[in-house]
Amino acid sequence: MNFLADESCDFAVIHALRTNGYDVVAVSEVTPRAEDAEVIRLAVHEGRILLTEDKGFGRLVYSHGQKTLGVIFLRFPTFARKQISRDVLNLVKQHGDRLAGAFITVQPGRIRISHAP
Repeated sequence: MNFLADESCDFAVIHALRTNGYDVVAVSEVTPRAEDAEVIRLAVHEGRILLTEDKGFGRLVYSHGQKTLGVIFLRFPTFARKQISRDVLNLVKQHGDRLAGAFITVQPGRIRISHAP
């Protein structure tokens, strides 16, 4: 499973996934300050699921019909930041077969998997 981590994505998530053998490209390492639409196009072009903490991607997917291979949207408040990488890693390990083409919202203790229009 391959991922593209938006610049808003906590680097602890990138590190945890890479450490566990997942292919993760960080936007900050390849095309810093890219516009959101460009980030989605890059993810699709490279066959990657997008990791982000930017709710603007939800608007692009749902309001503007932007095609994706999947988006994992992370919503973790400051008090729960320590568990973000563990929760994402558990999501990928437990639900990896359901991530392609889905819009997944991950919050402390909660995962919502929906399919974009």
